[in-house]
Amino acid sequence: MMDKKILFPVFMLIALAQLYVPVKMILDREDILNKGTAYKFKTEPIDPNDPFRGKYISLRYEQDMVEVQNEADWLGGEIVYALLTTDNEGYAKIESVSKEPPTNKQDFLKTKVSYISSNGSHQLTIDYPFNRYYMEESKAYDAELTYRESQLDSNQIAYALVHIKEGEAVLKDVLINGVSIREIVINGREN
Repeated sequence: MMDKKILFPVFMLIALAQLYVPVKMILDREDILNKGTAYKFKTEPIDPNDPFRGKYISLRYEQDMVEVQNEADWLGGEIVYALLTTDNEGYAKIESVSKEPPTNKQDFLKTKVSYISSNGSHQLTIDYPFNRYYMEESKAYDAELTYRESQLDSNQIAYALVHIKEGEAVLKDVLINGVSIREIVINGREN
């Protein structure tokens, strides 16, 4: 049998290692939220709720395609780096994509190629890594309904507020006409 003097330190080392991974993930996300650049990504209508996917809002983005020089140079599922800029209304826009991370200080998003056109239109569709907005279970259904209704009304603007730092992204909130969807759901329940 192992000596207790050896067993206890080994146990403590294993316990600390198990705590390190989730704490590191949380701290990395908080760092992105605190020091990353905030971008507003316009969303667009989605399919009805899928009961097998859980308690979240499924998001689809208006601007997820970018023109490329040669369709044959890209592969589905390939890791790419989308260089970001904003349009004149302040919404995020993909300026270009690259197979290598940018060397300048421009903000970029590490993502994957979702689809490559094969009809000569030179369009590449990317898969945003923030297409689910998780909420408290009791509010998720109301939020999904509110979000869907906003997408059907062309006078309302829905967008995701995403913080980006060094290619990594954290979805902070979903807003409709500048108001957090959480606030809309809470105020709707009070009325």
